[in-house]
Amino acid sequence: MVIMSVEPSYSLSDPRPRAQSARYTFFLPSAAEIAAIGLGDHVKLTFDYPHHTERWSGERMWVTVKGIDGDTLFGDLASTPDEPTSPLKPGQRVECQRFHVLAIDWSRPDSAPPPEEYREYWDRCLVDACVLDGEEPVEFLYREEPDMAQEGDGFPDSGWRIRGRMDDTTGERVPEYVALGAVLNQDDSWLHLIDAPVGSAFLRDFQTDTYHAEGPVVIH
Repeated sequence: MVIMSVEPSYSLSDPRPRAQSARYTFFLPSAAEIAAIGLGDHVKLTFDYPHHTERWSGERMWVTVKGIDGDTLFGDLASTPDEPTSPLKPGQRVECQRFHVLAIDWSRPDSAPPPEEYREYWDRCLVDACVLDGEEPVEFLYREEPDMAQEGDGFPDSGWRIRGRMDDTTGERVPEYVALGAVLNQDDSWLHLIDAPVGSAFLRDFQTDTYHAEGPVVIH
């Protein structure tokens, strides 16, 4: 049971568990970047509100680093809370650990360590909800000509169509249109196939945990 605080208060969220469980959609600064945080830099933190709120149960805000003691950072809140019941005010002193940092705005970018390079997977796909929920592994996937994009979409349709373990309910499943990274967070066993061209289709052999190329197939 979660007990809600009566008086407005806050705690800082540790982003590392989320980064571990959502490796393809949630990214943190590298260890070198975290270690290089210095005076005057801005760090973004997640503030959780355990009390009853009006708009948000938590929000991400910037803090200007004013002091450092090993892994402990001391700073002033540089953002204005959007949650009306927040006990925080701009300029308020905040103490955090380096591991709390979500992002860094360097006061001297030229001397900051280079960010790690990684590929992001925001292009969209159609996927069975049972895969997205982690209830079933990917068993069959194919890539067709993209046709799901709508005007104003921030990311294109990749053309990938991803099905969970095939059974009598396969034809009744309702697919969801989501980022490829959201699927990879649940099952990245097919990552090495992600750049296969339109017309590709693959079926998973669970005994060997490998994918075998199939002829182009469309499942309705």
